[in-house]
Amino acid sequence: MGWLFHRTTKRFVTTLGAIGLIAGLAGCSTNRATGEDSFTAFMSPDQEKEVGAQEHPKMVQEFGGSYDEKDLPRYVTEIGNKLAAVSEAPDEKFTFTVLDSAVINAFALPGGYVYITRGLAALASNEAELAGVLAHEIGHVVARHSAQRYSRGVLTQILAGGLSVALGSGASEIVGVGANAYLTSFSREHEFEADMLGVRYITRAGYDPQGMASFLKKLRAHSHLQAKLAGRSPDDIDQFDFMATHPRTLDRIEQAQKAANVTVSANPELGTVRYMTAIDGIIYGDGPDNGYVRGTQFIHVPLDFRFEVPEGFSMVNQPDAVIAQDDGGAQIVFEGAPKAKGVRLDQYLSRGFSSKIAITNIENIDIDGQEAATGYADVNMKSGTKARLRVVVIRHGENAYQFLFIVPLANVDSYNVALRRTTYSFRPLTKQEQQKYHPLRIKVRAMNPEYNLATFIDQMAVPREPADTFAVLNGLEAGQLPAQGSLIKVVIN
Repeated sequence: MGWLFHRTTKRFVTTLGAIGLIAGLAGCSTNRATGEDSFTAFMSPDQEKEVGAQEHPKMVQEFGGSYDEKDLPRYVTEIGNKLAAVSEAPDEKFTFTVLDSAVINAFALPGGYVYITRGLAALASNEAELAGVLAHEIGHVVARHSAQRYSRGVLTQILAGGLSVALGSGASEIVGVGANAYLTSFSREHEFEADMLGVRYITRAGYDPQGMASFLKKLRAHSHLQAKLAGRSPDDIDQFDFMATHPRTLDRIEQAQKAANVTVSANPELGTVRYMTAIDGIIYGDGPDNGYVRGTQFIHVPLDFRFEVPEGFSMVNQPDAVIAQDDGGAQIVFEGAPKAKGVRLDQYLSRGFSSKIAITNIENIDIDGQEAATGYADVNMKSGTKARLRVVVIRHGENAYQFLFIVPLANVDSYNVALRRTTYSFRPLTKQEQQKYHPLRIKVRAMNPEYNLATFIDQMAVPREPADTFAVLNGLEAGQLPAQGSLIKVVIN
């Protein structure tokens, strides 16, 4: 009893000390965007700028660099500066970056760094839609939501006994949070506030605030289509999808429009022609440095290889791996194997592949004249089922790559031939193939009376679901004919 009393008393004293420290920090500041009090004690405006400046190059690198074609960055910056000028921080410097990524996303770092991906630019159809996205991110910056989130996190640690966390100095401790922290969702309160501020800014700038709602509908349709292409539930969304990092509904957009309390211009601007002109010709989908999915084939020109997965497998190209799966529970993962460089491949499988999975039945093989090795292990999946994991590691030039074939144990024999074909389909590209493959691009066309829906769908160079992709890209319902005279996006090779 005495020990418990002493421990409880000590925690109470620590908590009192923490509360005293917080009070001494004058932690509440007036939010310049809303006029309300907000807790930002552990990240000053100067620290926000320092954090943004240090994390910015990391963020650009993580998303494949900046996308500079078609002078798109200048165009996006013009729209962003127009919006920032009507915010509560008109004199604050903002940096707008278009990231070279097919993933549809947008986010902001503290200190005025705002990002959109070229995938998002391809999905939008007018300036009002893009302005709604940029204004939302500007709202996060102006309202200092990152400072609030960070400060609340520090406060939680203090009250849990981690008092030393608050005694750090400068931005070095803050930067240690890492860039990924800024890709996670803000609270519902902050998301709603950013929507409200976004509506305020686009309305002040003369744009049609309905652009936020129309783009949200496109985002939902795109998420459903991507889930379908990946063999997931239509209601499933990827962790890096805009809908995952910005959970919103049309009802909340409407509430934000009411809360913004601004008067819409008599002739609000969409800016369709300017926007479609700006994105005409930009890359759609995978860029040349990431390789291309073309039906059941994956082609990587800079790294000089290709392979093919079996029919019935849906393939998705992710930043660090190519993943294919079918509706029978089988999965193929293709990825780099840096630990296999400079060592015998059979030794890599026995010693370097994993410290937790023992690969057995290892043998050296030849794949199109390239050194390779294979082996397998029976493993327990998270679902509780047993599966056969076969690993094939291949030395290709100065690099090494590996296939991971995961198949339900009961179905191993039925997949044997198909997965062997995938293994031996890996080979260098011919000179003709190196010249043949290029990124897909957005092409803007005008809807004329002599055109029908098939006119556009036949032009779609996407390997799967061209009709659905066309509808999603243009904000149409399935089977809907574009309006006469409207500008339409198709995907060409």
